[in-house]
Amino acid sequence: MKIFKNLLLLACLLTIFSLPALADDAVKPARLSPEDRAEIQQIEDYLNGLKTITADYLQIDDQGGMMRGTIMIQRPGKMRVTYDPPSHDFIVADGSMVHIWNDDLKEQTNVEEGASLAEFILRDPVKLSGDVVVTGIKHFPAKLEVTLVQANDPGAGQLTLIFEENPLLLRQWRVVDPQGRTTGVSLENVRYDVTMPAKTFYFQPPGFGRNKNSQIP
Repeated sequence: MKIFKNLLLLACLLTIFSLPALADDAVKPARLSPEDRAEIQQIEDYLNGLKTITADYLQIDDQGGMMRGTIMIQRPGKMRVTYDPPSHDFIVADGSMVHIWNDDLKEQTNVEEGASLAEFILRDPVKLSGDVVVTGIKHFPAKLEVTLVQANDPGAGQLTLIFEENPLLLRQWRVVDPQGRTTGVSLENVRYDVTMPAKTFYFQPPGFGRNKNSQIP
């Protein structure tokens, strides 16, 4: 279904709950050196310091499919994802629920916000422990990658956060879904501490209220 395809392309915050999981395997935490643990603490401090963010994004799947759009985040709990035309789909997390609008079908899907792997980035505080497990940390010149899975369902997929170092900045993420498909998202034109109207995170179907016969699907 297109609704799930778009979520896969978003590749972050809302895909894993919607897909059948692989057979559960035991969680295999990464062996972390003291330096790794210090970097994870630095990442937690960095993520917890992010309150409002807007960015353009480029999504590329492993078949070469590309989508662009805009993401707006207000921590804790709120997010809006808008796809560039010709798509008119969008996603709103309002602090308790995730609302997904499928414009082709003119219908919405609502899911509890805590049902995804990367919901942790919207919570306050962010902790890279507990219900998520660090399974890998890789160092590259000027780049750091941290891979996470859900502690209670590691077969549901994995999320890798990719940071630029010195200074630490979140630049990309990558999701591997339960079927082994990989999608990457790159953030562009990132803006911090942006004031956003409250209605940004209020879900309303397109055209609702336009006439007396309008109804929420």
